[in-house]
Amino acid sequence: MSKMEVKTSLLDNMIGVGDMVLIEPLSEDTFIENLKKRFDHNEIYTYIGSVVISMNPYKSLPIYTAEKVEEYRNRNFYELSPHIYALADEAYRSLREQDNDQCILITGESGAGKTEASKFVMSYVAAVCGKGQEVNKVKEQLLQSNPVLEAFGNAKTVRNDNSSRFGKYMDIEFDFKGDPLGGVISNYLLEKSRVVKQPRGERNFHIFYQLLSGASDDTLKKLKLDRDFSKYNYLSLDSATVNGLDDAASFRTVRRMDVAGFNSEDYFLLLVAAVLKLGNIEFKPESRCNGYDESRVKDKNDLKEMCELLGIEQSVLERAFSFRTVEAKMEKVSTTLNVAQAYYARDALAKNLYSRLFSWLVNRINESIKAQTKTRKKVMGVLDIYGFEIFEENSFEQFIINYCNEKLQQIFIELTLREEQEEYVREDIEWTNIEYFNNAIICDLIENNKNGILAMLDEECLRPGTVTDETFLDKLNTVCAEHQHFESRQSKNSKFLTDHSLPHNCFRIQHYAGKVLYRAEGFVDKNNDLLYRDLSQAMYKANHSLIKILFPEGNPAKVNLKRPPTAGFQFRASVGTLMKNLLTKNPNYIRCIKPNDKKAAHIFTDSLVCHQVRYLGLMENVRVRRAGYAFRQAYDPCLERYKMLCKQTWPHWKGPARLGVEVLLTDLQVPAEEFAYGRSKIFIRNPRTLFFLEEKRSRCLEDLATLIQKIFRGWKCRTHFLLLKKSQVVVAAWYRRFAQQKKYQNIRSSALVFQSFIRGWKARKLLRELKHKKRCEEAVTTISAYWHGTQVRREYRKFFRANAGKKIYDFTIQRIIQKYFLGLKKTMPSMSPIDKSWPARPYGFLDRTHQELRRIFHLWRCKKYRSQFTEEKKATYKEKLAASELFKDKKALYPSSVGQPFKGDYVEITKNPKYQKLNSFAEDKVLLADVVSKINRANGKVTPRIFLLTKKSLVLADQKTGQVKASVPLLDLSSVSVSTQNDGFFALKLKEGSTSAAKGDFLLSSDRLIEIITKLHCIGATSADRNQISIDISDEFLVQFKQDKVCVKFIQGTPKNGNGVACKRKNNRLLEVSVPSP
Repeated sequence: MSKMEVKTSLLDNMIGVGDMVLIEPLSEDTFIENLKKRFDHNEIYTYIGSVVISMNPYKSLPIYTAEKVEEYRNRNFYELSPHIYALADEAYRSLREQDNDQCILITGESGAGKTEASKFVMSYVAAVCGKGQEVNKVKEQLLQSNPVLEAFGNAKTVRNDNSSRFGKYMDIEFDFKGDPLGGVISNYLLEKSRVVKQPRGERNFHIFYQLLSGASDDTLKKLKLDRDFSKYNYLSLDSATVNGLDDAASFRTVRRMDVAGFNSEDYFLLLVAAVLKLGNIEFKPESRCNGYDESRVKDKNDLKEMCELLGIEQSVLERAFSFRTVEAKMEKVSTTLNVAQAYYARDALAKNLYSRLFSWLVNRINESIKAQTKTRKKVMGVLDIYGFEIFEENSFEQFIINYCNEKLQQIFIELTLREEQEEYVREDIEWTNIEYFNNAIICDLIENNKNGILAMLDEECLRPGTVTDETFLDKLNTVCAEHQHFESRQSKNSKFLTDHSLPHNCFRIQHYAGKVLYRAEGFVDKNNDLLYRDLSQAMYKANHSLIKILFPEGNPAKVNLKRPPTAGFQFRASVGTLMKNLLTKNPNYIRCIKPNDKKAAHIFTDSLVCHQVRYLGLMENVRVRRAGYAFRQAYDPCLERYKMLCKQTWPHWKGPARLGVEVLLTDLQVPAEEFAYGRSKIFIRNPRTLFFLEEKRSRCLEDLATLIQKIFRGWKCRTHFLLLKKSQVVVAAWYRRFAQQKKYQNIRSSALVFQSFIRGWKARKLLRELKHKKRCEEAVTTISAYWHGTQVRREYRKFFRANAGKKIYDFTIQRIIQKYFLGLKKTMPSMSPIDKSWPARPYGFLDRTHQELRRIFHLWRCKKYRSQFTEEKKATYKEKLAASELFKDKKALYPSSVGQPFKGDYVEITKNPKYQKLNSFAEDKVLLADVVSKINRANGKVTPRIFLLTKKSLVLADQKTGQVKASVPLLDLSSVSVSTQNDGFFALKLKEGSTSAAKGDFLLSSDRLIEIITKLHCIGATSADRNQISIDISDEFLVQFKQDKVCVKFIQGTPKNGNGVACKRKNNRLLEVSVPSP
C-alpha cells in the first residue's frame, strides 16, 4: 500500500467530534461548542451521519487542491476527516456503480456559502470523471454556466457580497461509464423586485455594474450608456462598488463564455441597457377636462433612446404608459393612468423584462449544455436554493422562500427516516418508530388547495371588486384563526389581542425553524405580478426578434383574455415538480452555516450560529439519527480498528470478520443491549460505548507503541553489536593479511637485491670479455683496411693523372646544369597564358635550351588552361579567334569588340511574349537575335528591325509587332561587305537569280557588326552543303538595289548630328556614308 493509500479513520486525530451523532452529551450548547472548536482550527466540515455541515470560513483554505481530490477519491465516506469531497465522491460512486440517481441539496441562509459549495461539488465531479476531448468540452460547458448565472442572478446584500437571488437546480446527466453528457438547469423565483428597488446597503444585480464598468467605450456608445452609476435611478449608490469584486474583469469573463453564445452576440446587452433607461423615465401629472389626472413623460430623451435600442415606436410605448385598455368579452374600455399607476406600469415592465431575459438566458444555457444522445442517462442533481429567511421586515418573497424550505425540511425528514428504516431492514435490525416533529401541518397551512394561504391569496387576486392587502388579511383571520401555527392580532384567538409584538397589518407563522412575522403589505400586488396588456402589445411591436420571444402574449393574433397564473401559483407548481423530482433520487445534504454577519474570518457568533442551527433543524436531525443506533460500521474495518483490544483477535484474525467482532465485544464485556449485529455491520446504540472502545484502543496503542519501541531498541542494539562483531573480524582479517603481505614483500625485496647483485657481477664480467674480443677484431680490421687503402691509392694515382681534366669538366658542367634547373624551379612564372615573363638566362651556352624550355612551358600552360574550358566557352573562343582572323588590323571597329562577350540573344526572344510567334517561325535554334537598323534605299534613313540568325537562314522582322519582313536562306547569301572605318554598316549580298534577290541586297547597321559577321562566317565554315561566305572589307563597294547597282562610299567627316554616322543618297548611283574621324 503506497503512502497516498494509508488508511485513516474519522475518529483519528479528531478536533472536537467529527460526527455530531457521536457527541456526548447531546445538547444545543455542546453542539454549538463543537462547531466553534472545529471552526477555530479551520475544520469547517462536520458530519451528522451522512449530512455535511459546512461553515463559511470567509477565507481561502488549502483543502481543495488536486492532491485532496485524489485523497478522497474512491474512499469510504467515514474513512477520512469530514469534507465536502467525501459527500461528492459518495454520490458519484453510488451513481456510477449502483446506477442510483443522486441529488445534492445545499441549503442555508444568504452568505453561508451555498454557491461556493455547489462549485466545489461540480469541480470535484469534473475532476474524477473520465477524460477525453468530448468529455472535457461538456465539463467545461457545465462549469462555464456559473459565471453567467451569477452575473444575472446574484447581487450584493447586507449579508453577502455575492448572494444568489434565485433558486437553482441543475441535473447533470452521465452515461453508463460515469462520464458527463450534459445538464439541465431549472431556476426558481428570481427576486425581480430588486431590479427597481434595493434595500439600504445593497445593490442591484451584478450585470448592471459589470456592464458599466467593463464594457468598452464603443459598446457603451452603441448602447447609449454612461459609466457614471449616479445617472441611473435603478442603481443604488451607497454600495455601487464592493471590495473584492472586480466588475470589469467579471464582465470580460462573461463575454468570453461560449456556453450561451455570449462571445459572439451582444443583443442581450441591449435589454440590460433598456432596463437602465427605463428606470430614468419619469412622469408628471396633467389635468384633463373630466377632472381626472393623466400622466405624461417629463423628459422624453431616455424614452427615445430606449425605443431606439429596442426598435419600438416612441408614440406606442408613450401611450402605453398613459392609458390602459381593459377587454371584457367583445368590449374594450380605455382608461387613463395617473402618475402612481404609470410608475407602477414602468416598474412592472422593467421587472418583467429582466426576469424574462433571465429565463431566456437559462434556456439558452440549457440548449448549449443539454445531452446530445437520447439513450438512458444517470442523473445527479445539485440544488442551490435560498435558506430560511427571517428579516426585520418579511414580505411575500420571504413567505414563499420559507414555504420552499418547509417543503425541503419535510422531504429531508421523510428521506432521512426512510434511509434509516431501509438500512435497518437491509441489516435485519428491528425497526422502532421514531418520534419527530412532522411539519406537514405547516405545509398544509400554506399550500392547501382550499384553505391554504396561497390558495386564499389567489382567490383574493381573482375576486372581482376592491381587493387590498387588508381584505386578504381579514380572510386569513377568518379562515386560519384556529390553526395552531398561525397568529394574528385580529384573529378570533383572544391570546393574541394584547400581543404588542404583533402589529395589526401583520400575521405570524410558526415555522419548523421558528416564528416569522410577515407584513401583509404588497402580498396582493406581488402575487398578481400584473403587466398591463398595452405594455405587452407595445413590446411585441418591437423590431427586435428577442423582444417578440419574451412577450408572446402581446401578439394581436393570439389575444388571450384569460388571466395569467399568479406568482404564488407558479412557484407552488414549481416546488411540487421539484419535490417529485427529488423523491425519485437518492438525497445527499449539505447544510451551510454563516459564522458571523461581518463577513470576516476567525469570528464565531454563537447566537447567529445557534439561530441557523435551529431553523435548519440540525438538532432534530441528530436526534432522528440517534433514535436507534448512533453508530454503525462494517465488520472488516471495525475488526481492523479494535482487534488489538483482544488477545484472540490480535494480531491476525483468521476467521470471518463478524465472528471476530463477536469475540472482541464478548471479551470486552460490552452489555448486549448496547449493540446489535447486522448482516454486514455492527450497530452501536450509545456513543459512550464507542468512546469506551476508542479510549481502550488509545491506551492499548500506547502500550503497543511502548512494546514496539522496546522491541525496536533491542533489535537496534543487537544489530549494532553484531555489526561491531562482524567489523572486528573483518578488521583482524585485513590486518593479518596486511602483516603477511608486508613480511612477504620484505623477503621478496631482499631476494631481488641479492639476485640483482649476482646478475650484475656476471654481466660486468661478460662485458669485459666481449669488449676485449671486440677490440682484438677491430684492430685486425683496421690494419687490413689501411693496407688495402694504401694499395688502391697507389693504383688510382696512376689512372687519375691520365684523365683528370675531362672528369673535372664533366663534373663542373653537371653542377652548373643542376643549379640552373633548381633556380628555374624557384623562379617559374604564373600559369596565365598571357603572362610573357620568363627568368633571365644565367649562362650563354644554355641559350637554346633556355628558349626551348620557355616554348615547352608555354605550350603546356596553354594546354592546361584549355582543359578548363566548357564546350560553350570553347565555341565562344573559336568565334573570337575567327573574328580576329577576319578583322584584326582590317576593321577599325574590331578593337572595341574584343572585350565584349558574344551573347547571341540580346532581345530575350524566348522569354518575351511579344516575340513568341517570331520564335516559333524560326525552325532551328536561334544563334543570334538583335535589333539592327535597315538603311532605306531611297533616302538613307534607318528603320529598326529584329535580326534573327539560325544555321539555315536569317530573318528580319518588325521590332514593335514582331511581324516577319524578310527571310533569307543562307544558301542564297554570297558575300558580306563592310568598310574599314569605325562604323557598323554591312551589306548582305545575295546570289543573282535566287528567290531572295528579287528586292536586292540588304544594307544594315549594327553596333554588334563584328559578332554578326563572325557568326555568319563560322556557319559557312562548319556547313558541308554550302560554300563559305566571303567577307569583303573595303571603303567602296557595290550594292544591288532591285535593277540598279549603287556604290556605297565611306568618307571621314563631321556629320550634322555631331557624333553619329550619317548616310545620304547623292544620286542614283552613289550612297555616301559619313564616318566621324577617329
